[in-house]
Amino acid sequence: MKGHLGLSIPPACRSESGLEKNKEKVAVIGMGASGEAAARLALAKGAEVHVTDASSDVAVATRGATLRALGARVSIGEHLLDEVASADTIVASPGIPPNAPILASLRARGVGWVSEPEFACRFLQSPLIIVTGTNGKTTTAALCAHLLGAGGFDAALGGNIGGGLGPPASALALADPVPDWVVLEMSSFQLAHTREMTPAVGVMTNLGTDHLDRYASVEAYHRDKRRLFDIGTEDTTWVLNGDDPAVLDMAAAVPGAHLRFSLEGPFSPGAFSADGGLVLDLAGFHSGGGMGAKRWAGPRRLTVAPSMRLLGRHNVANALAAVLAAAAAGADSGSMGDALGSFEPLPHRLEPVGTVAGVLWVNDSKATNVAAVASALDGLGGSLVLLLGGTDKGESFRELAPSMKDKVRVVVAYGAAGRRAEAEISAAVGVGTRVKRVDGPFEEVVATGLALAEPGETLLLSPACSSFDMFRDYQERGDAFRALAGASARQGP
Repeated sequence: MKGHLGLSIPPACRSESGLEKNKEKVAVIGMGASGEAAARLALAKGAEVHVTDASSDVAVATRGATLRALGARVSIGEHLLDEVASADTIVASPGIPPNAPILASLRARGVGWVSEPEFACRFLQSPLIIVTGTNGKTTTAALCAHLLGAGGFDAALGGNIGGGLGPPASALALADPVPDWVVLEMSSFQLAHTREMTPAVGVMTNLGTDHLDRYASVEAYHRDKRRLFDIGTEDTTWVLNGDDPAVLDMAAAVPGAHLRFSLEGPFSPGAFSADGGLVLDLAGFHSGGGMGAKRWAGPRRLTVAPSMRLLGRHNVANALAAVLAAAAAGADSGSMGDALGSFEPLPHRLEPVGTVAGVLWVNDSKATNVAAVASALDGLGGSLVLLLGGTDKGESFRELAPSMKDKVRVVVAYGAAGRRAEAEISAAVGVGTRVKRVDGPFEEVVATGLALAEPGETLLLSPACSSFDMFRDYQERGDAFRALAGASARQGP
């Protein structure tokens, strides 16, 4: 394995248990991508595998048939509680809500379960960089892997990242050859049932409000995020948002080396934005008893932020976090400037998808909470027409008013949350913002936004809601927006 910045690399998993002993029984609850990957891993390691899903839709049935052909016992349309509870290891997919009847029944019996990444950790031989946070974690994780690759490392990217950007952790555990580093994005749902995996580098991008449709409170959501710090050791290096008091408070007493990134001012050791550039300052940074494999000669300017292809000020923060994580893993600053400039915007995250009649279309479908939309608005310049709506997650849309001021000229509110969004935003914004509700299909929503947009403006899909009232997921919503942009461009003015 290539050099690490003076860090004593903790093992990825504190437990070295395997599945070889006496044909261990593994039950996997949920047959989405993560569940299928966990089942494939367990089968490859010689376990007796039972996979179960309460759904019996086409996707589940197809995955079930594949796993059955590989040797798993498969139950679809119902959960066989006694069989699941008798397993040596139970793996719960992140999409299974904590109040699901199967989990409630297991809990009542005193039977526990692990997350899919935790299960994968038994077999991951590479050191881990774990990235979490409310927003920005996908871009940060992908950019970190990109920076490591540019620095000559074999870095595998996966976890919660999805969207074709990387596989679940269990798939990475079967990689051959073993990568130098594994970079995992992890959600609060995955962290909730993680106990034994240990990050060499842990990244917390920010802490805001999200998933109140699943959590009883913000505090409960943050408790699961805090699991990242609970699974670290004194040998873990933490990359922390120096501009987010909630992150700093949560990490304050956590053992390990602390590096901070900031848009507001210099941090040492850390990374920050200054005079339009990104600066890495790790002078004097040592970890693991001062066993520095590399010494830094003070602040180094890496790139001019405008040379990056990423839109938005918040993506500068994501870049700073990725730079610190990659540097802590051993990447040299000399390779980072060019790598930052060559990184392509990720789909559905402030992704420019076309220009029609002088109006720039930007797909930010992944912005499924209010904080993500506020970040997008704060980071974009010019006048905007904002498409906002979808499945209501219970957050207050009034909180967007400060970010909309002098920037958002029109809001098109739509979907299941459209009526509430219209009422709250109308009450909170000044006369400079018009709010129009559209009750029709998504095509009508977009057409209305385009008709209201003027040349030189940006038509921004940044919904602050999940997509399930109209689409399978945020990716399908973003793909529909991109397709409409293409169709409009072909039609011309």
